[in-house]
Amino acid sequence: MASQRLSWAEKGDYSIKPNTRDMATKSVCFLIALTVITSSCSSEGDVEEIPPKTGMINVSGGQIWYRMSGIGKTGTPLIILHGGPGAAHNYLLNLDTLSEHRPVIFYDQLGSGLSDRPSDTMLWNTDRFVDELHTLVTSLKIDQFHLLGQSWGAYLAASYSLKYDNRIKSIVFSAPLLSATRWIEDQRFWISQLPAATRDTIEKYEALGEYGAESYQQAMDLFYRRHLCRLDPWPDLLMQTFDNMGAEVYNYMWGPSEFTVTGTLKEADLSEQLPQIDVPVLFTCGEFDEATPAAINHFAGLMKNAELQIFENASHMHHLEDPEKYLGLVREFLQKHD
Repeated sequence: MASQRLSWAEKGDYSIKPNTRDMATKSVCFLIALTVITSSCSSEGDVEEIPPKTGMINVSGGQIWYRMSGIGKTGTPLIILHGGPGAAHNYLLNLDTLSEHRPVIFYDQLGSGLSDRPSDTMLWNTDRFVDELHTLVTSLKIDQFHLLGQSWGAYLAASYSLKYDNRIKSIVFSAPLLSATRWIEDQRFWISQLPAATRDTIEKYEALGEYGAESYQQAMDLFYRRHLCRLDPWPDLLMQTFDNMGAEVYNYMWGPSEFTVTGTLKEADLSEQLPQIDVPVLFTCGEFDEATPAAINHFAGLMKNAELQIFENASHMHHLEDPEKYLGLVREFLQKHD
């Protein structure tokens, strides 16, 4: 079971088969339909809800898929950046409830989800993903907006802010990756807390470079159930993201697992540049998050206008593990800085 769930982390054929893409599309369509059916009136009065809009946008290297809900709402738009690199938007779809006050835009970064999947590795770099986000913003004619970046999405949000800060009202860094060096150190600490046999398995197969070995996959599964998502079973939205994962992007930029970094982001670090970001920032992380409370507290301390919230008994997916508290916190933060 673990090897099936985590097979996106193994080397091999990363293309989505036609039936998988059809299933992903149907799942998203179902969620869109459910949103429309359960919405009766706007929070701003008895105004008929406008159904979410989906489409494709031309970017360098291909086309990206996007979804916008909350059309016509007066709050400042929120753009949501998924993690990975190479994860799809699905696991963040519970944030769509924030569209009661504002437009909320989800999109799949090139190489993942419902977006195009070119094979050119020259496309997989931070600068191109920053430009991709800017193309989305300009194509949708959004003047000002909030950003919410989860995991790698936080690195992308920070990088975008450092280049295009005049459009952003606030940023939510959710379980953020901001320094690969610090991330690696933190994962090694979490690994040190695993049972001895599990630690030995990880060390053995990493030394051999055999990341697809069943024993390694089982060790990875235990780590993930402690630090990626502590819910049992894992939510459907998270499983949809695994099904739609852009594994080629993940392996090239990151590596074979969350705690083994061999890709181009291995030395990525924005720590020294964080003080340059002067918009209001909200940091969130789980008590057992891969993005550890100690690391997030450090990053928040580098910034001029930052808040921090740690979610007890939660992990990297604390937005799914404690959704009521998470959504309430983000909603209040966005409204304060509209």
